[in-house]
Amino acid sequence: MRYVQLRAFHHVAVCGGFSKAAGALGLSQPAISDQVRRLEEDYDVILFNRQRRQVTLTEIGRQLLEVTRRLFATEGQAFEILSQSQTLRGSTLRVVADSAFHVLHALARFRAAFPGVGITVHVGNTEQVMNRLYDFQADVGVLGEMPDSQDFKTLLLSSEPIVAFVSRDDALAARSTVTLAELCTQPLVLREKGSKTRYKFEAEAAARGLKPQIAIEAEGREAVREIVATGIGVGVVSAAEFGQDPRLVAIPIADCDMRMDEALICLRERAQSRLISAFFSVADTASQPAGDLAAG
Repeated sequence: MRYVQLRAFHHVAVCGGFSKAAGALGLSQPAISDQVRRLEEDYDVILFNRQRRQVTLTEIGRQLLEVTRRLFATEGQAFEILSQSQTLRGSTLRVVADSAFHVLHALARFRAAFPGVGITVHVGNTEQVMNRLYDFQADVGVLGEMPDSQDFKTLLLSSEPIVAFVSRDDALAARSTVTLAELCTQPLVLREKGSKTRYKFEAEAAARGLKPQIAIEAEGREAVREIVATGIGVGVVSAAEFGQDPRLVAIPIADCDMRMDEALICLRERAQSRLISAFFSVADTASQPAGDLAAG
């Protein structure tokens, strides 16, 4: 099939007729009619019911329109990104994240699309991420939740369960699962207050009348990881952030489904910024499963 044929079909379908499609594309009506006719002949299908002056889609036409909507929407996004490239050159995107892991793919794609844009990344807990955005010290943030505040534009990046993790030499390392009650009897190594992972873990325990035994409070995810690796206690983390550390073993929590919904956010009042809008567009594409991209 030819691109011009799909474009002609799409515009006839969305405009509601051959004359309107011709006007939208700046072509003659015979040219549009010829392109649609050739598409139908090439694949031995009928895409439109032509009854006097009314044009309606056939069933296969409706199916094809679902595809061309995605096709031309993606084309429009690509054009917008490329046309912004020169405008954004020389600027710097400031990212603050509770974990840079969830935005690495988006950063790589953004860098490839806008090589002239600088990028800085700061790491902090939920409270620090939001404060830097409110203080205009960052452009976009990454949080372990979808914020409730209407102050922010949000994009869901991933949703992963919270798991426990221990040193490979720990007695729990041989377990396939552990219950929340069992975890609460273990010496726990948790992040500082303000960590969303810690908040969700403690909230779930409190809801069940359990009291976690916090042995060590450490600032930052890496500090927790290093302490747990020595065998001192048990940590909790989003499964997506566990990584590949041969010193550690992740253990699913069997009797609850605590999840971390990693979200990309920005202040709503700044969402139309060319720099921020371009990054959201790239991140949205990067967060889609491969199957969705192929279908589009």
